[in-house]
Amino acid sequence: MSLIKFNPYSHLVSLPNELDSFFNKFGLDFQNTDSVWCPSVDVVENDNNFELKAELPGMKRNEINITFKDDVLTLSGDRKYEVKESNDHYHRIERRYGKFQRSFSLPKNVKSDAIKANYENGVLTVNIPKSEEAKPKEIAINE
Repeated sequence: MSLIKFNPYSHLVSLPNELDSFFNKFGLDFQNTDSVWCPSVDVVENDNNFELKAELPGMKRNEINITFKDDVLTLSGDRKYEVKESNDHYHRIERRYGKFQRSFSLPKNVKSDAIKANYENGVLTVNIPKSEEAKPKEIAINE
């Protein structure tokens, strides 16, 4: 005879699946509604600037917002779900839709009035130049 250790929380592990099954019985699938998603972003620093590259495939320029306030650069937008009137039956939807927001704290030594953005082939590139005092300087050694 073997003993099985009682775990009072074991029923909670299956709770999310049980809730999904319950709502799916009524035709409600919450996985495909508007949701928050987080685009991938690369941040690169060199001697002269910072550069952010965000992957935003399928979005239009006017659906993307960029703000800079209190040394924080914020990217935000809303990728709408493509609703088509057809007899197509989707078996799987993995692309993410809905609102997003990413914020990045930047050092105080950037030129906020010279920030430039470019959007091409689904990639947003934001160039943030450094001020002159932030750029590295080579110091000569006296003999």
